[in-house]
Amino acid sequence: MVSVMGKKNIVGAHHITLEADALFEECDFSDGDMFVLPGGMPGTLHLGEHQYLAELLKKADQEKKGIAAICAAPSVLGDLGLLRSRKATCYPGFEERLTGASISTDPVVTDGHITTSRGMGTAIPFALELVTRMCGKEESDTLSKSIIYNI
Repeated sequence: MVSVMGKKNIVGAHHITLEADALFEECDFSDGDMFVLPGGMPGTLHLGEHQYLAELLKKADQEKKGIAAICAAPSVLGDLGLLRSRKATCYPGFEERLTGASISTDPVVTDGHITTSRGMGTAIPFALELVTRMCGKEESDTLSKSIIYNI
């Protein structure tokens, strides 16, 4: 988990403090296989304001590396133009920010190398989709059964 806030301790919208593993400026992302944006407010606003994150996401898109975003965070991808001509979903009310996308109300949508999801209630299927993309369907199915999800 990487902070774009210049500090490792981050207080979320529900006043829960999380400690990031690293600061954005300390990281080398060149070997990253997938970049995942968490949703929520005001965190999504901070992600959208971070110039170097925008550059990283654009480069990842050009290289067809995995990109994923949940809740309001797909709006960051939409604002960058990464969802043009793609199917995508997001938290209800953020659809207009998915610039150029074909809007879906599915819980999770993968179109090419980009996965989007609607919100906290879709976190498990979102996570399982990311496991499928990174490790394969068999691993995702095994994990699904171990958490007694959708058996």
